[in-house]
Amino acid sequence: MSDSPIDHTASFGFRDVPAGEKEKLVRGVFSSVARNYDLMNDLMSGGVHRLWKDAMVAWLNPQPRLKCLDVAGGTGDIAFRIAKAARRRGGDADITVCDINAEMLGEGVKRAEVLGEKSIGWVVGDAQALPMPDNSFDSYTIAFGIRNVTRIEKALEEAQRVLKPGGRFLCLEFSQVVVPGLDVLYDKFSFHILPKLGEAVAGDRDAYQYLVESIRRFPPQAKFARMIEAAGLSQVKIRNLSGGIAAMHSAWKI
Repeated sequence: MSDSPIDHTASFGFRDVPAGEKEKLVRGVFSSVARNYDLMNDLMSGGVHRLWKDAMVAWLNPQPRLKCLDVAGGTGDIAFRIAKAARRRGGDADITVCDINAEMLGEGVKRAEVLGEKSIGWVVGDAQALPMPDNSFDSYTIAFGIRNVTRIEKALEEAQRVLKPGGRFLCLEFSQVVVPGLDVLYDKFSFHILPKLGEAVAGDRDAYQYLVESIRRFPPQAKFARMIEAAGLSQVKIRNLSGGIAAMHSAWKI
């Protein structure tokens, strides 16, 4: 293992912080915004995040009895979609949501109780050290979560570990805008409007400032694809959404 200083730091927005502190800082962000997280997603994206998540689950094409792990899925947006899609095909999927933040999971559990959804299990756990055995899931999904982990490479290695041979990895994340001109508009909206929305609706400007900055620090599409391959996953494919504001990465454990 290298002793370079980079091994001991991690990005927290535009700041580099000691690697051991990032998890605590990120947990604080999501504990603060958990209650208003889904509302803020609607306001931040004009509701478009719903279409992106629908596209992700459509690409996954979940079937009955599929054993699914949704990581960083606290409030259940992806899990509920998977459950509904599998049920349309004739039966329940076996879904586990794993999130490091208990407050986010609590919001998901409340939603499940309101909806009467019983096919989803809820587990507190770290994407970098999943509390699941090797080769145990048919699919691994993560939406808007992987950029918040301290070591993305470690999270990808864990995804590869818990997937069964033939299992599917699918990630939805904010990415690099590929449409000329849209990047300028998106930057103006992100840096000038989103923190103000966070302050007005969630009472936490700093949390949303971090979220905007974390998007800019996340690797662009091609680099992230190479990281997925380096973790031992194969057949990586990329689909840009809304001009690259978000992107999906799909891969398989061969």
